[in-house]
Amino acid sequence: MAWTYDPTNIFARILRGEIPNKTVVETEHTLAFHDIYPQAPVHVLVIPKGPYVCFDHFAAEASDAEIADFHRVAARVCAETGVSPGADGHGYRTISNAGMNGVQEVPHYHLHILGGRMLGRMLQKAEG
Repeated sequence: MAWTYDPTNIFARILRGEIPNKTVVETEHTLAFHDIYPQAPVHVLVIPKGPYVCFDHFAAEASDAEIADFHRVAARVCAETGVSPGADGHGYRTISNAGMNGVQEVPHYHLHILGGRMLGRMLQKAEG
């Protein structure tokens, strides 16, 4: 599979410091920040600093260090925002959209962490 990364996307510009963000966690390989259009009381985006388009691109080509760091940052965000069920939070949802059918709006891999209220079903149950 050949992925084409667009270095002018908004997340690449945030990573270069061209656009400000409200950082939650930053490490060598990962940045987590508050979504500017939150869909829940907690809505944080976790992005790798590398040029990955979507989840499968990241999973196929990122280094072990990048993958481990990304997931540890996501866990830290859940803990620090109080949504982790094991930390007396009431849970959260993670979403990663990919491509046209996934309605991906920014062509840079990102994970949404949403919580702080009942979110309802993600998809409607299929009929019969």
